Amino acid sequence: QVQLAESGGGLVQAGGSLRLSCAGSGRTFSNYNMGWFRQAPGKEREFVAFVSESGVVTYYADSVKGRFTISRDNAKNTVYLQMNSLKPEDSAIYYCNGASGRAAIFDSWGQGTQVTVSS
Repeated sequence: QVQLAESGGGLVQAGGSLRLSCAGSGRTFSNYNMGWFRQAPGKEREFVAFVSESGVVTYYADSVKGRFTISRDNAKNTVYLQMNSLKPEDSAIYYCNGASGRAAIFDSWGQGTQVTVSS
């Protein structure tokens, strides 16, 4: 199983941008579709974005469509999430995981990276 480590979060004002990274270990990283998920305080973890093994297919939760872009670099075993036009409701801990559609497939999660958007 791939081990994952998220980074790139921080505090940003509404309307700002952040780029998250998810570094995967293991030679099989490129064999997996990948996704970004997030969890806000008091809420369940939710799907944010999906990218296929090759990076060709992507799709997003309606709440982030048009503002976020997911991509991957299999040579670097890394998945990215470019977040633009951030809103306070985007504040959450962001995680990456293997993905099947809008569902995570790995039992274990990384530590996540905190994103806080101030109004």
